[in-house]
Order: sequence, then C-alpha cells, then structure tokens
Amino acid sequence: MDEKAKKQSLLMIPYGLYVLGAKAGDKQTVATVNWVTQTAFNPPLVVVGVKKDSTAHDLVKQSKKFTLSILGTGQKALAMAYFKHVEPQDGKFGAYAYEAGTNGAPIISDAPASIECDVVGFYELGDHSTVIGQVTEAHVKRDSEVLTLAECGFKYGG
Repeated sequence: MDEKAKKQSLLMIPYGLYVLGAKAGDKQTVATVNWVTQTAFNPPLVVVGVKKDSTAHDLVKQSKKFTLSILGTGQKALAMAYFKHVEPQDGKFGAYAYEAGTNGAPIISDAPASIECDVVGFYELGDHSTVIGQVTEAHVKRDSEVLTLAECGFKYGG
C-alpha cells in the first residue's frame, strides 16, 4: 500500500469534535473524541473510537454506558480542555460545568446537544477500541453547527 496516499486519503474524512462522558462506580471522566458516526436508524446506533490507554476506555468498558456531548462551532477551547484526563471537582471538569445524564455519565453543560448510549458492541482491534452505542436519550439545548477538526485547524487520522 502507498502509505502517503493512505494517510492523505484517511485525513480527508471530515470529523466533528465531541466530549465522551463515562462513569463506573464513583469514578467518572470526560474525553475529547472525534471518530464518531451514526451507523443505524433503527435502533439508533452510533460508533465511537475510544483510545485504549485512556481512563474513558476503562470506564466505558466497565459500565457499558457513555454520553456524547456534541460541541458547537466556536467551542474549540472546550474541546481542547479534555485531550488529557481531568478530575471532576465542584461540579466541573476543569473550567466547564457538567450534569449527569439519566445513565449517570457526565454531559458537558455548555454543549448544544448530547446523546446517551448503552454499549451494544465493544471491539478491541487496534490502538482505539470501536464502541457501538445504542442511543437511549437525546438532548438539545440550542441549534448549532458541529465543531469540526477543520475549524480547529487539527488533523487526526491517517
């Protein structure tokens, strides 16, 4: 395979930015993710890539639940806040407030929309696990275009 062509081709896939929330027992976390897509209408399913060496990976695997806070255009600072683990304190992860979803996992309060999911598939095949979630709840606070990697000037893939 032509490695340069592979990388260039894969980097052309557009991605939004999201904050995945997970909770198992008394431990919870949030993590910025971008490999997310809807994969079925009935039942509504989404797929997310979760980095294997992350706290989020362990908590999603244990709890079999997660949330996705869908970030809106202009929320680059929020996305950047969770590229590394941040401990919750006083109702916030870093500078941003969160609330518990009905499944217990955290949702970023400033996100224009969010979904809650039950894990129906968990595949540990590469450096990121492929997690399939069935959407059990959805919340919309305001209409917004999704924050994208392109808007932020990031490239992640290849």
